[in-house]
Amino acid sequence: MPQRHSKNNNDLAYFTYDEKKKLGYGTQKERLGKDSIKPFDACSLCLKPFIDPLCCQKGHIFCKECILECLLSQKKDIQRKLAAHTSQLKQEQDEEAEKLALQKARELDAFDQQNHGALPQYSDKNINHDRNGFHGANSVKTTSYEEEALRTMKAFWLPSATPDAPVKVNAPSTSTTCPEGKENLKMKSLFSIHFTEDTNEEKKGSALDKTYICPSCKVTLTNTLSLVGLSSCGHVFCKKCADKFVAVDKVCLVCNKGCKERHLINLVKGGTGFAGHGDNLEAKDFKHLGSGSGLGLVRPAQKT
Repeated sequence: MPQRHSKNNNDLAYFTYDEKKKLGYGTQKERLGKDSIKPFDACSLCLKPFIDPLCCQKGHIFCKECILECLLSQKKDIQRKLAAHTSQLKQEQDEEAEKLALQKARELDAFDQQNHGALPQYSDKNINHDRNGFHGANSVKTTSYEEEALRTMKAFWLPSATPDAPVKVNAPSTSTTCPEGKENLKMKSLFSIHFTEDTNEEKKGSALDKTYICPSCKVTLTNTLSLVGLSSCGHVFCKKCADKFVAVDKVCLVCNKGCKERHLINLVKGGTGFAGHGDNLEAKDFKHLGSGSGLGLVRPAQKT
Protein backbone atom coordinates (compact mmCIF):
# COMPACT_ATOMS: atom_id res chain seq x y z
CA MET A 1 0.00 0.00 0.00
CA PRO A 2 1.49 3.36 -1.00
CA GLN A 3 2.17 6.01 1.55
CA ARG A 4 -0.40 8.66 2.30
CA HIS A 5 1.65 11.58 0.93
CA SER A 6 3.23 9.68 -1.93
CA LYS A 7 3.64 11.48 -5.29
CA ASN A 8 2.06 8.48 -7.02
CA ASN A 9 -1.13 8.71 -4.98
CA ASN A 10 -3.65 10.07 -7.52
CA ASP A 11 -6.92 8.90 -6.01
CA LEU A 12 -7.40 11.90 -3.72
CA ALA A 13 -10.37 14.27 -4.00
CA TYR A 14 -8.02 17.25 -4.29
CA PHE A 15 -4.82 18.14 -6.12
CA THR A 16 -1.56 17.65 -4.29
CA TYR A 17 1.33 20.08 -4.53
CA ASP A 18 3.23 17.85 -6.95
CA GLU A 19 0.18 17.45 -9.19
CA LYS A 20 -0.39 21.21 -9.29
CA LYS A 21 3.25 21.69 -10.17
CA LYS A 22 3.02 19.20 -13.03
CA LEU A 23 -0.13 20.91 -14.33
CA GLY A 24 1.72 24.22 -14.53
CA TYR A 25 0.06 26.01 -11.62
CA GLY A 26 1.95 28.31 -9.33
CA THR A 27 4.38 31.13 -10.06
CA GLN A 28 6.08 30.78 -13.43
CA LYS A 29 9.17 32.93 -14.09
CA GLU A 30 10.84 33.63 -17.40
CA ARG A 31 13.73 35.88 -18.34
CA LEU A 32 12.66 38.10 -21.24
CA GLY A 33 14.66 37.86 -24.42
CA LYS A 34 16.03 40.46 -26.79
CA ASP A 35 12.77 40.76 -28.74
CA SER A 36 10.92 41.89 -25.61
CA ILE A 37 13.31 44.76 -24.84
CA LYS A 38 12.87 48.13 -26.51
CA PRO A 39 15.98 49.58 -28.20
CA PHE A 40 17.43 52.63 -26.48
CA ASP A 41 16.92 54.74 -29.64
CA ALA A 42 13.21 53.92 -29.99
CA CYS A 43 10.22 55.98 -28.91
CA SER A 44 8.36 54.67 -25.87
CA LEU A 45 4.99 55.28 -27.57
CA CYS A 46 5.38 54.24 -31.21
CA LEU A 47 8.33 51.84 -30.58
CA LYS A 48 10.02 53.14 -33.74
CA PRO A 49 13.34 55.00 -34.13
CA PHE A 50 12.68 58.41 -32.61
CA ILE A 51 12.39 61.64 -34.59
CA ASP A 52 13.19 64.89 -32.75
CA PRO A 53 13.42 63.06 -29.40
CA LEU A 54 12.20 64.60 -26.17
CA CYS A 55 12.94 63.23 -22.70
CA CYS A 56 11.10 63.65 -19.41
CA GLN A 57 12.73 64.09 -16.00
CA LYS A 58 12.44 60.35 -15.33
CA GLY A 59 14.42 59.36 -18.43
CA HIS A 60 11.65 58.22 -20.80
CA ILE A 61 12.29 59.10 -24.45
CA PHE A 62 9.50 60.00 -26.89
CA CYS A 63 9.18 61.36 -30.39
CA LYS A 64 8.18 65.01 -30.35
CA GLU A 65 5.05 64.36 -32.39
CA CYS A 66 4.03 61.32 -30.32
CA ILE A 67 4.30 63.00 -26.91
CA LEU A 68 2.58 66.19 -28.15
CA GLU A 69 -0.31 64.15 -29.52
CA CYS A 70 -0.50 62.16 -26.27
CA LEU A 71 -0.60 65.26 -24.05
CA LEU A 72 -3.15 66.92 -26.34
CA SER A 73 -5.44 63.89 -26.19
CA GLN A 74 -5.12 63.85 -22.39
CA LYS A 75 -6.14 67.52 -22.22
CA LYS A 76 -9.17 66.86 -24.44
CA ASP A 77 -10.14 63.92 -22.23
CA ILE A 78 -9.78 66.10 -19.11
CA GLN A 79 -12.03 68.78 -20.65
CA ARG A 80 -14.63 66.16 -21.55
CA LYS A 81 -14.62 64.74 -18.00
CA LEU A 82 -14.81 68.24 -16.49
CA ALA A 83 -17.82 69.05 -18.68
CA ALA A 84 -19.52 65.79 -17.65
CA HIS A 85 -18.79 66.48 -13.97
CA THR A 86 -20.15 70.05 -14.21
CA SER A 87 -23.28 68.81 -15.97
CA GLN A 88 -23.81 66.20 -13.27
CA LEU A 89 -23.46 68.78 -10.49
CA LYS A 90 -25.98 71.04 -12.22
CA GLN A 91 -28.40 68.13 -12.66
CA GLU A 92 -28.10 67.19 -8.98
CA GLN A 93 -28.79 70.79 -7.95
CA ASP A 94 -31.86 70.96 -10.23
CA GLU A 95 -33.18 67.66 -8.85
CA GLU A 96 -32.68 68.83 -5.27
CA ALA A 97 -34.47 72.12 -5.98
CA GLU A 98 -37.31 70.23 -7.68
CA LYS A 99 -37.69 67.92 -4.68
CA LEU A 100 -37.82 70.86 -2.27
CA ALA A 101 -40.41 72.66 -4.43
CA LEU A 102 -42.54 69.50 -4.70
CA GLN A 103 -42.34 68.88 -0.95
CA LYS A 104 -43.32 72.49 -0.23
CA ALA A 105 -46.26 72.26 -2.66
CA ARG A 106 -47.47 69.08 -0.97
CA GLU A 107 -47.30 70.64 2.46
CA LEU A 108 -49.25 73.71 1.31
CA ASP A 109 -51.83 71.55 -0.46
CA ALA A 110 -52.28 69.33 2.59
CA PHE A 111 -52.65 72.39 4.84
CA ASP A 112 -55.21 73.94 2.52
CA GLN A 113 -57.26 70.74 2.24
CA GLN A 114 -57.20 70.25 5.99
CA ASN A 115 -58.50 73.75 6.75
CA HIS A 116 -60.81 74.38 3.78
CA GLY A 117 -61.74 70.87 2.67
CA ALA A 118 -65.32 70.17 1.57
CA LEU A 119 -65.51 66.81 3.32
CA PRO A 120 -65.91 66.66 7.10
CA GLN A 121 -63.23 65.30 9.40
CA TYR A 122 -64.20 62.04 11.10
CA SER A 123 -63.10 61.31 14.63
CA ASP A 124 -64.26 57.71 14.71
CA LYS A 125 -61.22 55.45 14.96
CA ASN A 126 -63.02 52.56 13.26
CA ILE A 127 -63.28 54.51 10.00
CA ASN A 128 -60.24 54.28 7.77
CA HIS A 129 -58.59 57.61 6.98
CA ASP A 130 -55.84 58.28 4.53
CA ARG A 131 -52.78 60.32 5.46
CA ASN A 132 -54.36 63.58 4.27
CA GLY A 133 -57.65 63.15 6.19
CA PHE A 134 -59.86 62.04 3.28
CA HIS A 135 -62.31 59.19 3.64
CA GLY A 136 -62.75 56.23 1.34
CA ALA A 137 -61.83 55.73 -2.32
CA ASN A 138 -63.95 58.67 -3.50
CA SER A 139 -61.26 61.14 -2.59
CA VAL A 140 -59.57 62.74 -5.59
CA LYS A 141 -56.41 63.31 -3.57
CA THR A 142 -56.12 59.61 -2.76
CA THR A 143 -56.33 58.72 -6.45
CA SER A 144 -53.63 61.24 -7.36
CA TYR A 145 -51.29 59.84 -4.69
CA GLU A 146 -51.86 56.31 -6.00
CA GLU A 147 -51.03 57.40 -9.53
CA GLU A 148 -47.90 59.11 -8.32
CA ALA A 149 -46.90 56.03 -6.33
CA LEU A 150 -47.30 53.90 -9.46
CA ARG A 151 -45.13 56.29 -11.43
CA THR A 152 -42.39 56.39 -8.81
CA MET A 153 -42.56 52.71 -7.88
CA LYS A 154 -39.27 50.87 -8.26
CA ALA A 155 -39.68 47.20 -9.08
CA PHE A 156 -36.85 45.05 -10.42
CA TRP A 157 -39.31 42.47 -11.82
CA LEU A 158 -41.13 45.01 -14.04
CA PRO A 159 -39.19 46.36 -17.06
CA SER A 160 -41.10 49.65 -16.99
CA ALA A 161 -40.45 50.16 -13.25
CA THR A 162 -36.82 49.04 -13.13
CA PRO A 163 -34.72 51.80 -11.51
CA ASP A 164 -31.72 53.18 -13.34
CA ALA A 165 -28.33 52.79 -11.71
CA PRO A 166 -26.89 56.28 -11.22
CA VAL A 167 -23.48 56.74 -12.78
CA LYS A 168 -21.50 59.27 -10.76
CA VAL A 169 -18.70 61.12 -12.50
CA ASN A 170 -15.94 62.11 -10.10
CA ALA A 171 -13.95 65.30 -10.54
CA PRO A 172 -10.98 64.43 -12.79
CA SER A 173 -7.40 65.46 -12.24
CA THR A 174 -6.44 68.51 -14.26
CA SER A 175 -2.79 67.52 -14.73
CA THR A 176 -1.42 65.46 -17.60
CA THR A 177 0.66 62.38 -16.83
CA CYS A 178 3.60 60.63 -18.44
CA PRO A 179 2.39 57.58 -20.42
CA GLU A 180 5.34 55.54 -19.12
CA GLY A 181 6.15 56.69 -15.59
CA LYS A 182 2.58 57.80 -14.67
CA GLU A 183 3.92 60.92 -12.93
CA ASN A 184 2.68 64.44 -13.64
CA LEU A 185 4.14 65.72 -16.87
CA LYS A 186 4.04 69.15 -18.46
CA MET A 187 5.32 70.23 -21.83
CA LYS A 188 7.80 72.67 -20.34
CA SER A 189 9.43 69.88 -18.28
CA LEU A 190 10.47 67.99 -21.44
CA PHE A 191 13.90 68.66 -22.91
CA SER A 192 15.50 67.76 -26.25
CA ILE A 193 18.26 65.16 -26.30
CA HIS A 194 21.04 64.87 -28.88
CA PHE A 195 22.86 61.62 -29.67
CA THR A 196 26.28 61.70 -31.31
CA GLU A 197 26.22 59.79 -34.59
CA ASP A 198 29.11 57.62 -35.69
CA THR A 199 30.70 59.30 -38.72
CA ASN A 200 32.96 56.38 -39.53
CA GLU A 201 32.09 55.25 -43.05
CA GLU A 202 32.99 51.63 -42.34
CA LYS A 203 30.44 51.36 -39.53
CA LYS A 204 27.92 53.72 -41.10
CA GLY A 205 24.73 51.91 -42.05
CA SER A 206 21.56 53.01 -43.79
CA ALA A 207 19.68 56.22 -43.04
CA LEU A 208 17.17 54.31 -40.89
CA ASP A 209 19.81 52.23 -39.09
CA LYS A 210 21.92 54.88 -37.38
CA THR A 211 24.76 54.13 -34.99
CA TYR A 212 25.36 56.35 -31.98
CA ILE A 213 28.50 56.67 -29.90
CA CYS A 214 29.49 58.28 -26.62
CA PRO A 215 31.14 61.65 -27.44
CA SER A 216 33.73 61.09 -24.71
CA CYS A 217 34.98 57.51 -25.00
CA LYS A 218 33.70 56.86 -28.58
CA VAL A 219 32.08 53.58 -27.52
CA THR A 220 29.08 52.44 -29.57
CA LEU A 221 25.87 52.85 -27.57
CA THR A 222 23.79 49.70 -27.13
CA ASN A 223 21.15 48.38 -24.77
CA THR A 224 23.85 46.88 -22.58
CA LEU A 225 25.16 50.32 -21.57
CA SER A 226 23.58 52.67 -19.05
CA LEU A 227 23.07 56.09 -20.63
CA VAL A 228 22.87 59.52 -19.05
CA GLY A 229 21.35 62.61 -20.67
CA LEU A 230 21.97 66.22 -19.62
CA SER A 231 18.77 68.21 -19.23
CA SER A 232 20.75 71.46 -19.54
CA CYS A 233 22.03 70.87 -23.10
CA GLY A 234 20.60 67.47 -24.11
CA HIS A 235 23.84 65.61 -24.93
CA VAL A 236 23.96 61.90 -24.09
CA PHE A 237 26.94 60.08 -22.54
CA CYS A 238 27.56 56.62 -21.21
CA LYS A 239 27.22 56.40 -17.45
CA LYS A 240 30.92 55.79 -16.87
CA CYS A 241 31.97 58.99 -18.62
CA ALA A 242 29.13 60.95 -17.03
CA ASP A 243 30.14 59.88 -13.51
CA LYS A 244 33.88 60.25 -14.16
CA PHE A 245 34.00 63.57 -16.02
CA VAL A 246 30.66 65.41 -16.27
CA ALA A 247 29.65 64.92 -12.63
CA VAL A 248 33.10 66.01 -11.43
CA ASP A 249 33.84 68.93 -13.77
CA LYS A 250 30.20 70.18 -13.77
CA VAL A 251 30.47 70.97 -17.48
CA CYS A 252 29.34 69.25 -20.70
CA LEU A 253 32.22 67.71 -22.68
CA VAL A 254 30.62 68.61 -26.03
CA CYS A 255 29.35 72.19 -25.73
CA ASN A 256 31.17 73.22 -22.51
CA LYS A 257 27.90 74.32 -20.96
CA GLY A 258 27.73 74.26 -17.19
CA CYS A 259 25.55 71.66 -15.50
CA LYS A 260 24.69 70.47 -12.04
CA GLU A 261 24.13 67.06 -10.56
CA ARG A 262 20.35 67.41 -10.91
CA HIS A 263 20.80 67.84 -14.67
CA LEU A 264 22.09 64.28 -15.05
CA ILE A 265 19.10 62.14 -16.06
CA ASN A 266 19.47 58.37 -16.31
CA LEU A 267 17.77 57.19 -19.52
CA VAL A 268 15.40 54.33 -18.74
CA LYS A 269 15.51 50.99 -20.50
CA GLY A 270 12.13 49.53 -21.17
CA GLY A 271 10.11 46.74 -22.67
CA THR A 272 7.89 46.71 -25.73
CA GLY A 273 4.67 46.98 -23.75
CA PHE A 274 4.84 43.43 -22.36
CA ALA A 275 7.63 44.08 -19.84
CA GLY A 276 8.44 46.59 -17.16
CA HIS A 277 11.26 49.09 -17.04
CA GLY A 278 14.66 48.71 -15.51
CA ASP A 279 17.30 46.00 -15.57
CA ASN A 280 15.18 43.32 -13.89
CA LEU A 281 13.11 42.40 -16.96
CA GLU A 282 11.55 39.20 -15.68
CA ALA A 283 8.03 38.03 -16.56
CA LYS A 284 5.99 36.36 -13.85
CA ASP A 285 2.64 34.61 -14.10
CA PHE A 286 0.61 33.00 -11.32
CA LYS A 287 -1.99 30.29 -12.00
CA HIS A 288 -4.42 28.78 -9.54
CA LEU A 289 -7.28 26.31 -9.68
CA GLY A 290 -10.86 27.48 -9.98
CA SER A 291 -13.25 26.85 -7.10
CA GLY A 292 -15.02 23.55 -7.72
CA SER A 293 -14.58 23.67 -11.50
CA GLY A 294 -11.14 22.18 -11.92
CA LEU A 295 -10.28 24.91 -14.42
CA GLY A 296 -7.27 27.16 -14.11
CA LEU A 297 -7.81 30.89 -13.69
CA VAL A 298 -4.94 33.14 -14.70
CA ARG A 299 -4.11 36.11 -12.48
CA PRO A 300 -1.64 38.53 -14.08
CA ALA A 301 1.45 39.32 -12.09
CA GLN A 302 1.58 42.68 -10.37
CA LYS A 303 4.11 45.20 -11.65
CA THR A 304 6.88 46.03 -9.24
